[in-house]
Amino acid sequence: MENSDPPMSAAGTRRFCYALDLIDDAALIAEYEARHAPGSAWPEVVAHIRAQGAEHVEIWRAGDRLMMIVEAVPDYPRPVPAPPEIDRWERLMWRFQRPLPFAPAGEKWVRMTQIFDLDAL
Repeated sequence: MENSDPPMSAAGTRRFCYALDLIDDAALIAEYEARHAPGSAWPEVVAHIRAQGAEHVEIWRAGDRLMMIVEAVPDYPRPVPAPPEIDRWERLMWRFQRPLPFAPAGEKWVRMTQIFDLDAL
């Protein structure tokens, strides 16, 4: 099934949800969470996420499964040059992450398709 663009909110943003798995190791999961604690993510990474048009990002965890919620401008993700720190951050994050079995080769976060909306009933 193809992912369609989510509807625009009254605030003019769209919500995107992504899934990813972590390596099922308590110590690695704890370190991953520590690297995402307030003030721990590299400033260049945060700036790049914002430059792409993300206005609000949350990551939620259940066991070794992650879900990322991104509220962003309509043209998200904007094509902006990535500073060198982005590649370093992504290489570091691969230490903790494992792609979903159906993820395209080399990709981690898989965009999810909305299948239910209580407000749309």
